[in-house]
Amino acid sequence: MSKTIIVSNRLPVRIEREDDQLTYQSSEGGLATGLGSIYKQGNNIWIGWPGASFDTEELKNEVTKGLRKESMLPVFLTEEDVEKFYLGFSNQTLWPACHYFTHFVDYEDKNWQSYVDVNQKFADKIREHIDPGDIVWVHDYQLFLVPGILRKTMPDLTIGFFLHIPFPSYEIFRTLPWRRELLGGMLGADYVAFHTYDDMRHFLSSVHRLAGFPYKGNQVQLNERTVVVDSLPMGIDYEKYAENAIHPEAIERAERYRKSLGDQKLILSVDRLDYSKGIPKRLKALDRFLELHPNYRERVSLMLIVVPSRDQVPDYQLLKEQVDELVGKINSKYGRMSWTPIHYFYRSYPFRALGAFYRMCDIAMVTPVRDGMNLVCKEYVASRHNQDGVLILSEMAGASKELSDAILVNPNDQAEMVAAIVRALEMPVEEQRIHMKLMQATVQKYDIFNWVKLFFDNLGNARNMRKDMATLSLEGAKRDSMLLAYRSAKRRLIILDYDGTLVGFKDDPEACAPDDELRELLSRLANTPENELVVISGRKKESLGAWLDFLPITLAAEHGIWQRPAGGEWKQNPRAGNASWKNEARDIMEFYVDRTPGSFIEEKTHALAWHYRKVEKGLGEVRKSELTSHLNHMMRDRHCQVMDGDHVVELKPDAVNKGLIAADIHAASGPDFTLCMGDDVTDEYMFEALPADAFTVKVGRGKSHARYFLDSVTEVRRLLGEL
Repeated sequence: MSKTIIVSNRLPVRIEREDDQLTYQSSEGGLATGLGSIYKQGNNIWIGWPGASFDTEELKNEVTKGLRKESMLPVFLTEEDVEKFYLGFSNQTLWPACHYFTHFVDYEDKNWQSYVDVNQKFADKIREHIDPGDIVWVHDYQLFLVPGILRKTMPDLTIGFFLHIPFPSYEIFRTLPWRRELLGGMLGADYVAFHTYDDMRHFLSSVHRLAGFPYKGNQVQLNERTVVVDSLPMGIDYEKYAENAIHPEAIERAERYRKSLGDQKLILSVDRLDYSKGIPKRLKALDRFLELHPNYRERVSLMLIVVPSRDQVPDYQLLKEQVDELVGKINSKYGRMSWTPIHYFYRSYPFRALGAFYRMCDIAMVTPVRDGMNLVCKEYVASRHNQDGVLILSEMAGASKELSDAILVNPNDQAEMVAAIVRALEMPVEEQRIHMKLMQATVQKYDIFNWVKLFFDNLGNARNMRKDMATLSLEGAKRDSMLLAYRSAKRRLIILDYDGTLVGFKDDPEACAPDDELRELLSRLANTPENELVVISGRKKESLGAWLDFLPITLAAEHGIWQRPAGGEWKQNPRAGNASWKNEARDIMEFYVDRTPGSFIEEKTHALAWHYRKVEKGLGEVRKSELTSHLNHMMRDRHCQVMDGDHVVELKPDAVNKGLIAADIHAASGPDFTLCMGDDVTDEYMFEALPADAFTVKVGRGKSHARYFLDSVTEVRRLLGEL
């Protein structure tokens, strides 16, 4: 029976020692809650680091045995692993880069090597427990490389990946020396998801421009398969927080806390200690608010709860000192014997206490300078049992895309932050309830369980798409079946691409004229009465006509913009329209020719092609990605299509493609046997457009809509010889 393996850096438990006994305390985190019902079902397991280092094999065996009872398996890390992999590369390189704090990024190569080694440890542990049909769901930035490592040895494994922090823009991500390795690791998954569309867009841009893979919509086309990329905002367990707010213990705590604080408005701030949370900016905004609005002094207090985090990292130690200093300054500047502006607590609180804080505070101020999602704001919304209260939310948090009824602020705009505090304090209760009801409906509908279900549904769709698009080698019984169908057919249609299918690629595109062998093969096929032979190519009509004019066959040049029936004249496809866009596109391409020695432009009647086969390896891929992005941006409204071929970027009208031409010819021909062969992305249109019973063949390995594949031009010619 297949199972699901969840993989994260930390397991959803804390292991503690009491009286020489190991105890296991469950985590209250959102991920642990959402996946709790998953990893404990059937044979499912959760793999991760147990949060502490264990020196002896005896202790490791004890921990493994204890965790196994809870459907978990440990990956044991040494103190050095924790120092270099976790505190080092994960949290001093990836974390600041992904949150746009580039001045904090550490580029230590020894930490990168530790990151590689630990990701290998995780992959090895997963492989020990994989069975056919299993699903692996990998979480977060600490394990970017794991999907790619698994894919190399288990190409048919179903792998999902979710990133819980922001994915930065291309301009930030490109600064990392290990950028391509990190992207390659993520692309090992079938399905990669982020909290927001912006994160997804940044990832696709980096994949295209840094790794050189094209994408269409939300699908990245690798050499051998397709990766689906998506945005899927994470939710919370709504009912859990709603019920906690009305639990007797939470009510008792809230009343006790309120009594000790007196009659005043309370603003709540709950964060982990992290520079991405914007705590100093929030405190400075409060300082400015109290300075500009003295009438609110002794009437408003901030409940500042900071949960300790990564105390060993120097940047976090400095942040703690900064927060302490600001709190002391504000309290000494405005405080009175009977009133403290900021009630500051540097510790974590139990779940019931959090429920009390959410219940009692009139305003929640959640203003990170950059955050993947931020669940605190959703927890506050779910906990407002009277449907009152105001949420001030940073537009830099992923949650802002869903909670548009909050007061949205730019945390870098102090004046806007101050104005938001005033607006929140003065908002009538009736207006508060209108906004809160709408936010509660959103948070309740898109809860953690909905998120988990959607992820698995989408991962399943991505897996099925991979299986549906899988191609089979046209050998053995499949080849015999095709040959039998060919022999028994009375009317046959054979559609062939030219470059990469009938002839191999050469540095000079004009040096690809058919040799004697190919001329003989095509002549014999074309002169068989039952056969209708068609060649559809991206070539100019002048080249295609000069090379194949001796044959009684149909030719389609420039992807079908020009067509010539057997024995007829060339005619332009009326769908092509005019070529008024070419001057603008030519200027763009010439700019890249000037910057890329060895590249050149091939001009066709209704198309332009930028060739880079002669360009230095590496440079050509970089320039190709840049040019493709440039053309997609500049020509998007000109009804043109940018096609990424084998060492060529081509621009042509989007109203015509090989698929439309192949479908028209098939409909007019009415064959009882159809064979279509091609090698690149432009030929996929034909494979999709032809009937399901057509023998569609991709030349070369890789993901395709074709039913079969052949490895090379040599194999294509061998098959044509058999026909």
